[in-house]
Amino acid sequence: MIVAQISDLHIGEKGTLAYDRFDTGARLARCVAHLRGLRPQPDVVLATGDLVNNGGAGEYRVLRELLAPLPMPVYVIPGNHDERGALCNAFPDHAYLPQPGAPVHYVVEALPVRLIGLDTVVPGATGGALDAAQLDWLDAQLAAQRDRATLIFMHHPPVASGIRSMDAIALDAQSAARLGAVVSRYRHVELITCGHVHRAFQARWHGTTVSVCPSTAFQGVLDFAAERYNICGDEPPAYQLHCWNGAGLLTHTVSVMGES
Repeated sequence: MIVAQISDLHIGEKGTLAYDRFDTGARLARCVAHLRGLRPQPDVVLATGDLVNNGGAGEYRVLRELLAPLPMPVYVIPGNHDERGALCNAFPDHAYLPQPGAPVHYVVEALPVRLIGLDTVVPGATGGALDAAQLDWLDAQLAAQRDRATLIFMHHPPVASGIRSMDAIALDAQSAARLGAVVSRYRHVELITCGHVHRAFQARWHGTTVSVCPSTAFQGVLDFAAERYNICGDEPPAYQLHCWNGAGLLTHTVSVMGES
């Protein structure tokens, strides 16, 4: 089984550039074409937040057009740049999504690896959190099928990257501690995969691995001393493949070279 992950797409209205530099639609289109060309193709695609740049309905229409060529199921969760209601309204055919405005968490069962999506968005904030209701729901879902390998996906990472500006707006410390307490009780959580940072990294955490996906739009500069977030202009769009071999998950980061 192959799970493709795309993250931090930052799609805008047609004709706009992110930060006056990046044609995020063209970059996502390159990643979609690359995914379509893989053999074997991924079984599913996870899109882990910041799907659009400003949460507007027009941006989500562009996003739908860009994702439409993918022949496999696509599962979306929001990031801090998204607006839950507009996201759910834009994908009415995605039956796993809740009523517009409700937190977006769900389980995908019909695969060798069980997929659990969590919504870390705090409306109006750049940082993330998980409330007690979502964590109780997650605990119940993990307890219900202890023999199923499980991948949890969400936007804000619960671990520090070392990039100070991003760590200041990651999953808040209380939510991370409570999530860690839940996850540590279950050995079948193979991976927690996130976005938000615009760089790939991994860390061991509470008995599992946290993986962070790079961006299809642009990458952030890897600088452990900088106080502010800086965008890297010379790294290509990228995505990740999480490959299940029957015993564990192996993660590959794939850069998509070509015109910027």
